[in-house]
Amino acid sequence: MGLRWEALIVNSVDPSRLGRWWAESLGWDASEDEEGDVFLTPPDSGMPEVQFLAVPDGKKAINRLHLDFRPDDQIIEVSRLLELGAVHADVGQDTASWVVLADPEGNEFCVLESRAPMG
Repeated sequence: MGLRWEALIVNSVDPSRLGRWWAESLGWDASEDEEGDVFLTPPDSGMPEVQFLAVPDGKKAINRLHLDFRPDDQIIEVSRLLELGAVHADVGQDTASWVVLADPEGNEFCVLESRAPMG
């Protein structure tokens, strides 16, 4: 196959602030270029990276694409993300096993239930 996934792009009004928020949330490395765009790379230097690029307008509707995270402990991670500045988001999930949060610019993401240990 001739394609390789290089990056996930996040449009942002303030890429420096939002990119650094996600870097702290994920524990990833962040770098910023001269235009103020922020690039996150996983600690193992694997791909894809996440890029936060400047756009003039903020988010206006529900995300068409969002991230799901599966933590070791859902309650602890949701609390930690809320302390970092995430907020609860309602996207019509009713009662669900996942928690929908939004980052400081309103981008929704899900924190799934922890998986039971196998074995």
